[in-house]
Amino acid sequence: MAEIQSEKTSKHKRERNLLAFTGAAALAALAALALNFAVSALNSRRKKSNKKDLSGSSVRINLSASEILKLADRIIAKSKEVHDAVASVPLDKVTYANVISPLADLEAQQFPLVQSCVFPKLVSTLEDARKASAEAERRIDAHVSTCSKREDVYRVVKAFALKGEWTNPEAKHYIKCLVRDFEQNGLNLTVTKKEEVQRLRAKIEELSLQYIRNLNDDSSCLLFSETELVGLPPEYLKSLEKAGNGYYKIPLRSHNVLALLELCQVGTTRRMVAAAYGKRCGEANLSVLESLVELRHKYARLFGYSNYADYAVDLRMAKTSSKVFEFLEDISASLTDLATRELALLKDLKKKEEGELPFGIEDLLYYVKRVEETQFDLDFGALKQYFPVDVVLSGILKITQDLFGLRFQEVADAEVWHAGVSVFSVFDLSSSELLGYFYLDIYMREGKYGHTCVVALQNGALSYSGQRQMPVALLISQLQKGNGGPSGLLRFPEVVSLFHEFGHVVQHICNRASFARFSGLRVDPDFVEIPALVLENWCYESFSLKLISGFHQDITKPINDEICKSLKRWRNSFSALKMKQEILYCLFDQIIHSTDNVDIVELFKHLHPKVMLGLPMLEGTNPASLFPRSAIGFEAACYSRIWSEVFATDIFASKFCDDLANHHVGMQFRNKVLAMGGAKEPIEILSDFLGREPSINAFIDSKTKYNS
Repeated sequence: MAEIQSEKTSKHKRERNLLAFTGAAALAALAALALNFAVSALNSRRKKSNKKDLSGSSVRINLSASEILKLADRIIAKSKEVHDAVASVPLDKVTYANVISPLADLEAQQFPLVQSCVFPKLVSTLEDARKASAEAERRIDAHVSTCSKREDVYRVVKAFALKGEWTNPEAKHYIKCLVRDFEQNGLNLTVTKKEEVQRLRAKIEELSLQYIRNLNDDSSCLLFSETELVGLPPEYLKSLEKAGNGYYKIPLRSHNVLALLELCQVGTTRRMVAAAYGKRCGEANLSVLESLVELRHKYARLFGYSNYADYAVDLRMAKTSSKVFEFLEDISASLTDLATRELALLKDLKKKEEGELPFGIEDLLYYVKRVEETQFDLDFGALKQYFPVDVVLSGILKITQDLFGLRFQEVADAEVWHAGVSVFSVFDLSSSELLGYFYLDIYMREGKYGHTCVVALQNGALSYSGQRQMPVALLISQLQKGNGGPSGLLRFPEVVSLFHEFGHVVQHICNRASFARFSGLRVDPDFVEIPALVLENWCYESFSLKLISGFHQDITKPINDEICKSLKRWRNSFSALKMKQEILYCLFDQIIHSTDNVDIVELFKHLHPKVMLGLPMLEGTNPASLFPRSAIGFEAACYSRIWSEVFATDIFASKFCDDLANHHVGMQFRNKVLAMGGAKEPIEILSDFLGREPSINAFIDSKTKYNS
């Protein structure tokens, strides 16, 4: 167990304020930010002996490959020691202090050490450290799996839970979760059922991975002449391999197919590509998915559920499969009129361009893009010039500071793993209390994880002795730096993504839960995306767009009001049709996991025209064979993304949209929603903030308002 590092006396002298001001001073901050980052990069190259520890952070930076593996072994040894000690407590001597507190403190103390072993595989510049990190994760995961099946520990924890000793509501919730975790591994079942649980789990994992392997191994491709690819940009064609007779080889990978379905002017080409893509892994993955669903139902019934969907949803905010069906069908029905008008517009455009050929599902992306090009005066290539990385980041920091009563300070000499990484302290604006830290590792480099995400490095927690452990977060992205000029320029979707992920940083830092188990991002999966999706809305409002934009040659000139309005309209364009398509897949996922012996192919044939306003699926295709979310990771839970978006819209429309800079409402959101984490049921948290239960009405109103 690592000791918390002590604070150095020179700490505050070597930090500098960043954007802790408002009004006219903000323009000066924007102009100076590029210089600040340049100075930060120079500072970060100082010798390691001059680097600063982050007071209160147990996260280890720059461990060597051997140090990573040694730390992993120490983590496992300490965990086993604590679990053995808990298991040895006589059942008639159980107390909070000798059973629950040791497990809670172990989790809080070991989480940053575990992450110290695991996060290097995402960001380390050293290949041997990345490999060691992956191996450390494998060892720790195996140990955690073993601990979760320890019947001796379960008996002791269960004995304390049954004792009925008074605990506060959060501790009571934690004890309930401990018991539930053991029982989800079948420890409350008979020996025969326990063995069956483990057998089914292994088989389900094997089949899930097989489904993904089948997709990854598929090398299907089509050949097209240049005249069959009219509309695709020259740079796209140059990226393709050429076959004989001048034909282009189109691998049927999602990014290739998406580009072709959006841009190719030749309807027959679009149809051929969509049909071929929809047939990938048809028989193989259909068989795998059928077996998976059957095994999942058997697995759920061992725990007393009637089907797998009820098992999967029971522990989520939605609670029941019937509630999910009601939610999806209500959203779908409410959007039908708008979606019908949207589809009629697309059909009219196709008729003008291609004559009497019927409109098919393969035409959807192309004609949506065609209408958007004519309706909105948006040149996204030119728009990049208004989103330099530094300007966007400084605007995001300012908005979140002002809204949530925070103060960010960059730590000048903190130890980092690359010169391009920055570290910030986060303080409460009114009390100056240190709330936590976050690392920004946002520029692309070789060997780094390729997606934008937030990683919790240390969870907030309150120890049994009353000492608070502060949260530490890491935001990873793959943005490009400028080449010898201004900072790199962001595409608008990258701006939205960066704002979304920074929402997760704020969510993690502002959490005040007592248990690491409920801290930051360790919350109900139906709830975890809601705060970040709420904050995405600032990317489409003039007030905030002007704060996060500035022309790269003169950053005092933000984007104009007309572009702001166009971006908002573009966001909502054809949103009903797009949502209908998502609902189609979510309903399919929910039905197969709540019903026995479903004919998967016939189900999709029935659902497709019903949800998609009469548009049939392409003949011979089998969408279920290339829908990995239903095979692994989101089985019976594909609805969760829509669920989060709908309730995030309710929060924004009800509380924020009339006054985006309302500090009072922002503080309410911070204290009533972000601070709670997973310590309370999400529906209680949102109802307390909204003054009522969350509703779908604001979401429906937002779609009809901007598309009427």
